[in-house]
Amino acid sequence: MYDLIDLNFQGHSQAIAGYVVRGPAGVALIETGPGSTLPTLWAGLATLGVAAREITDILVTHIHLDHAGAAGRLARETGARVHVHHIGAPHLLDPSKLLASAQRIYGPLMQPLWGEFLAVPAGQLRALHDGEVVEAAGLRFTALDTPGHAYHHMAYLLDGLCFSGDVAGVRLPGHAHIRLPVPPPEIDLPAWRASLARLRDCRPDRLLLTHFGAVSGPAAAHLDGVAAQLDAYAAFFRPRWQAGETAEMITPHFQRWVAEQAATADGDPAAAARYETAVPGYMQAAGMLRYFQKFEADRIT
Repeated sequence: MYDLIDLNFQGHSQAIAGYVVRGPAGVALIETGPGSTLPTLWAGLATLGVAAREITDILVTHIHLDHAGAAGRLARETGARVHVHHIGAPHLLDPSKLLASAQRIYGPLMQPLWGEFLAVPAGQLRALHDGEVVEAAGLRFTALDTPGHAYHHMAYLLDGLCFSGDVAGVRLPGHAHIRLPVPPPEIDLPAWRASLARLRDCRPDRLLLTHFGAVSGPAAAHLDGVAAQLDAYAAFFRPRWQAGETAEMITPHFQRWVAEQAATADGDPAAAARYETAVPGYMQAAGMLRYFQKFEADRIT
């Protein structure tokens, strides 16, 4: 019912996925990847026999560069409608603030990592709210507001499939380890837990992760694993935040900790390097510290 395209981000396989769903009235693309992987996406579509004119709809789970960076270019070249969370929609129409923020983080790596990010034409953008049905390629997707990783995050349900973006974490094929993407600035652990509970209540047959691919085994068990990692991350970072440690101080300890997790879960010390490509550790400490600075005073995690 769907095809997966490995976008081969920075030459690494199984880091970012795009999904192609063919319907009776066209083709829907879920996640575009960044502008830097657009040639790979086009090649993957050609391999599947999908022409640009057949793409009628693009659904992005959220507006981070690794998920929606190529949306503007694809919209212009295909004429497809772009569906996105209503909070993220203004930033696809005018990405100047989004790009300025990313430029501060990535500096000279901005272009090599992410490539071009063009605005989506206004007439081709649909801003979504929770529970809306997305008529795409003659199919009916349901958009679920699922914050936690980002305020502007949607998961999409299609029959028993759940295209989960980042709310269901990162799990590489053949591995048991689950890594959490917790970059700044919008991590919200209680909201994330509520989103996981909501997805669990939907009882999807299969979770389809952007990082990376279909989850083997029951969806509920994987979602429980993500929830357990939220608790583990909070327990790791809270005392370090309370001690006044900076992100730079915490990062090497965090990278060793998650590397040990990966090696223990999979019996494979090399697994840590693969996860580091999909979820760079240097951004995670900053995201978790920002969460505690925003919420620890008045929330119990």
